[in-house]
Amino acid sequence: MKLIIYTDGASRGNPGNAAYGFFIANEKGRVLFEKGEYIGTSTNNFAEYTAVLRSLEYVKDYFKNNLEIDFYMDSKLVAEQLSGRYKIKSLNLKPLIYKIKKLESEFKKITYSHIRRELNKKADKLANLALDCR
Repeated sequence: MKLIIYTDGASRGNPGNAAYGFFIANEKGRVLFEKGEYIGTSTNNFAEYTAVLRSLEYVKDYFKNNLEIDFYMDSKLVAEQLSGRYKIKSLNLKPLIYKIKKLESEFKKITYSHIRRELNKKADKLANLALDCR
């Protein structure tokens, strides 16, 4: 089984009020779960990584572990860092990335892909709704 996950983070002020959004779909595009959550004052990058972490935590709790997961995000930096092509320099992001990498081992295969912002509208909307409703 394969899951498709779109993620996004938002920060108004960077750092400022921050939230994340993600949705999980099956291979046919049917949305299985979606979430947006306010996380307090943070940077946009922290919110982006939090979206990935929270989505992996959800999948671990509610799906089988022998899954393939394809992530799509409009943050090229996050996609490249989690794919191992860019180095991670920010010390405050390293604990989040450690948790993500630990969770990755629970699954068969995970890929991270950068997409254009206009292809990530739903995850962006979930993050911004969480900010608006805080």
